[in-house]
Amino acid sequence: MQPLVLVTGGNGFLARHIMHELLRQEYAVRATLRSLDQAEAVRTDLKIAGTPHLDRLNFAAADLTQDAGWSAAMVGVTTVMSVAAPVFVNETNVADQVATAAEVGTKRILQAAEKAGVKRVVMTANLGAVGFSSFGDHVVTEADWTDPEQAGLSAYERAKLFAERAAWQYTQHHPVAPELVTVNAGAMLGPSLGGHVTSSFGLLTRLIAGKPTPNLVVNVVDVRDVADLHVRAMQTPEAAGQRILAVEDTAISMQEILTLIRNQYPEMSEKLPHRLLPTWLVNGLAPFNQAVKEAQLMMRVSHRVSNQRARQLLNWQPVSSSRQAVLSALASLQEMN
Repeated sequence: MQPLVLVTGGNGFLARHIMHELLRQEYAVRATLRSLDQAEAVRTDLKIAGTPHLDRLNFAAADLTQDAGWSAAMVGVTTVMSVAAPVFVNETNVADQVATAAEVGTKRILQAAEKAGVKRVVMTANLGAVGFSSFGDHVVTEADWTDPEQAGLSAYERAKLFAERAAWQYTQHHPVAPELVTVNAGAMLGPSLGGHVTSSFGLLTRLIAGKPTPNLVVNVVDVRDVADLHVRAMQTPEAAGQRILAVEDTAISMQEILTLIRNQYPEMSEKLPHRLLPTWLVNGLAPFNQAVKEAQLMMRVSHRVSNQRARQLLNWQPVSSSRQAVLSALASLQEMN
């Protein structure tokens, strides 16, 4: 039997796809959940998705905001897929509190993994930590880092940046810490397993609901490609100490997405905006509204993002494209009404 892999946040959009791929490759999988009351629903959704070897899946209760449960969850584990984001953004949070929670949760996982003798941690990171201070024709690679004080950086992206930075600092200062690999994903779309989606689906639901939307250009990635990259990052010895950008080959604009919805899902087109917000209006509103300021940053950053390290180091070939990732996400939204 293959080694035991721990996947944190087993109820999540990406985590379910990672678990599906690990079980397909006959690994033993343990998934953490805040409450074991969710375990049967996760197992059922994976069964409906055709996930094999579900007898090799078990669950452990652990919460990123608490120490309890993590030592037990790590017993016998060789690799940790640190997928769950220790980032909780709501109206009561301020940016610094969110960033602190992200750092603390990340260190909690690494400390528990180190004590348990885990060999490698593959951490789900964010493109926002890499390329959101890169403008013009700059080609974004794993060598780039976003400035944490970048104007227009959202609380979520800033927290993910601080979490990744804390992870690298931890491994640098702890000689016996597990090997670290980060998979820095763009806006995750693609098919849902069991009705769970990410905030990136908001790019689509805003349009479908007819809400005012700027003509952003977005580097998207299919969740199945991100799951594949996590598993390859675990299996490839040379990936230790590396960041891996997870994006499809080309970016996609909101105008292109509008056209896809109209042509492929006309039943969703009733409320679609007739036109997207012009750049001059976004620039005019940005100083007065944080959400518009974040959109303005997205319109300014470079979308020339390289996935060559994933291709060359991990021998990765994407199963999807930006267009297909959008269409798969729309299919899932249709199924969920």
